[in-house]
Amino acid sequence: MRRIVLASASPRRKELLKQLIGDNFEVCVSSYDESPQAGMDATELVVHHSLSKARDVAGKFDSGIIISADTIVLCDDKVLGKPHSPEKARKMLDSISGKVVQAITGMTVLDIDSGEDVSISEITDVNMKKMSGEEIASYVRSGEPLDKAGAFAIQGKGAILVESIRGDFFNVVGLPLFKLGSILDDMGVHVFDFE
Repeated sequence: MRRIVLASASPRRKELLKQLIGDNFEVCVSSYDESPQAGMDATELVVHHSLSKARDVAGKFDSGIIISADTIVLCDDKVLGKPHSPEKARKMLDSISGKVVQAITGMTVLDIDSGEDVSISEITDVNMKKMSGEEIASYVRSGEPLDKAGAFAIQGKGAILVESIRGDFFNVVGLPLFKLGSILDDMGVHVFDFE
C-alpha cells in the first residue's frame, strides 16, 4: 500500500482515518498558521486551510498521499472557534442553544507522486437542543467543550445536546469519510475492499 500521511494533530481525525484504512498511515502535523484570510467566506476558508496544510506537509516527503482537513462551526453566519476557557465555552454553548449550526469541513487529498490534489468542502446541519443554564454548566465542568470547534463534541458527552443532524455525521467529528473514501478510491487506494 502507498504511504498515506495524515496532516493533523487531531486524535478524532486519527481515529476516523483508522476506521477507514486501518493503521496504514502516519501522522505529520503541519506548521501552517490557520489565520483568517480577508475576503473568504467560511467554506472558502476551510478549503484554503486544508490545502495549505497539505502542501506544507507534502514538502517533507518524497512520495505518498497527504490528507488534511479543517473544520469550523458556523452559527448565525458567525464562525465559532475553539473555546480555551470555561467562560468562553459557556458563552458559546449559550449562543448555539436551540439553534441549527453548520459544521463545515474543508478537506484536501494531495498525491505527491502525480502532483494531483483534490479539495472539497462538506456542510452538515446540526440541530442543537435548547439547553438550560445548568446543562451548559454541567457540560462545561466535564471539560469536553474546551478546544472543540463550537464547544461541543458530537462523538462524546455532547451527543446528548444534539437533537438531529442533516448530512455526514463524520463531518461534524472532523473528517467526511464518505467523500474521503471516494477520493482515495479514485487515486487507486482501494478503501472499498472489505476483505
